[in-house]
Amino acid sequence: MHKFLHALLISVFLGLLCRASAAADSESNRSPSDTDSQQLWKIQKVLASKKYVDLTHEFAPGIPRWPGFPDETRKTIYWYDPPKDGSGSADKRPDTMGSGFFSELFTHVGQWGTHVDPPAHFIKGLRTVDQIDPKEMVLPLVVIDVHEEAAKNPDYTLLLGRVKKWEKDHGQIPAGAFVAMRTDWSKRWPDAAKMENKDANGVAHYPGWSLPALKYLYEDRKITASGHETTDTDPGLAASKDDYSLETYILSRNHYQIELLTNLDQVPEAGALVVVSFPKPKGGSGFPARVFAIVP
Repeated sequence: MHKFLHALLISVFLGLLCRASAAADSESNRSPSDTDSQQLWKIQKVLASKKYVDLTHEFAPGIPRWPGFPDETRKTIYWYDPPKDGSGSADKRPDTMGSGFFSELFTHVGQWGTHVDPPAHFIKGLRTVDQIDPKEMVLPLVVIDVHEEAAKNPDYTLLLGRVKKWEKDHGQIPAGAFVAMRTDWSKRWPDAAKMENKDANGVAHYPGWSLPALKYLYEDRKITASGHETTDTDPGLAASKDDYSLETYILSRNHYQIELLTNLDQVPEAGALVVVSFPKPKGGSGFPARVFAIVP
């Protein structure tokens, strides 16, 4: 059924785009209803009719994070009610705001909550957050579901054979795809201790990727980006030894990744689209992201 829905959605896109192309070839004769903007609006209507799944955790002080990062702090600097003593923010409030407005000061690291890691996060001289092209933010979504394996073995790593099994079941992974590994580790959120899953010796146990699988995805299948539900690309056993070689591999190839995804259990393994969005801090090393899937 997923394959049928995927094919149907693709056929709708291709049909709309072909009509747009044909209209462009006869620009002098086309009516206003056949303009490029009208064609894009039709595509938007198709997308709006689909199910949307938010793949993003809410963030707040105290959420799970890499141990070396400080916690988030927040401060309310404007509130709806003016200060009773006539001092502070009320003096700066525009008259048009009436009784006031709500504004906060957020202080947190770039790698906070569901977030984007740009290449420059690990590799000096490569792309920062603001240099990621918007065309890399709307992609085919591939979900490799290994949650049963991770439940049996928290040290599970996604091997090349499992990626090829996905292709046997669903077809070749499309170039430019976003590949997400579903482990259901996000169901442990927001309990940091359960996310880390440390043993008596302080060694973390959570699933991760493998280098052969990543090389196949990025070098052979030419994917655009990847993501996962854990705090690290590398499995807990490696991260506990400060081994982040797998994250280094992805970022060194000038690709970005998304960490701490959620709700992958609500998305099919094939056929959906993903929208990956985030702010644009100049020269930014990372930032919280808003990621969602459009499901056929």
